Amino acid sequence: MDQIVTLVSDILLGAGALGAAVYCGVLAQRLKRFNNLENGVGGAVALLSAQVDDMTRTLDLARKAAGHSSETLTALTERAEAAARKLELMLAALNDLPDVAPSVAPDAAPDAAPAAEPHMAAEPVAPAAPVSVPAADPEAAQDAAWVAAAAAAEDGAVPGGAQDAEPPLFLSRRARVGGVTR
Repeated sequence: MDQIVTLVSDILLGAGALGAAVYCGVLAQRLKRFNNLENGVGGAVALLSAQVDDMTRTLDLARKAAGHSSETLTALTERAEAAARKLELMLAALNDLPDVAPSVAPDAAPDAAPAAEPHMAAEPVAPAAPVSVPAADPEAAQDAAWVAAAAAAEDGAVPGGAQDAEPPLFLSRRARVGGVTR
């Protein structure tokens, strides 16, 4: 009886070893398919890794572009704020100007049409020499200075050594109508 028990235990031990070998073979095949770089999870991991690298490069480029856009927008905003301050000063100066009513000579007929103003001519006439403006009108003096600086800049010479002087954003109406243009 001892021999039968030993024989049965050896058969069961052999069957267990054979079952473990089959189980290991099945797991090995599944692991091969799992790690396959073309079809399995290994391929998916490799693909995701490549996509992460691409996205990182794209994100870096987007950050650089956003930084450049931010710098440009900041510079344009500062310039717009400076122009707004100039416009506010011009409007304040315009409000401070006295209201002058046109004077009509007493001997003139009321039906008579007013004389044509010189700035309403069909052809604007450019001055041959720099325009001299009385010191009492600071806006016109500033416009004349800007026009002279622009003319000098077109000739290649910068007056006063101001190499980085910013051109005016707007000229006054008086400078445009009076024939003084940039």
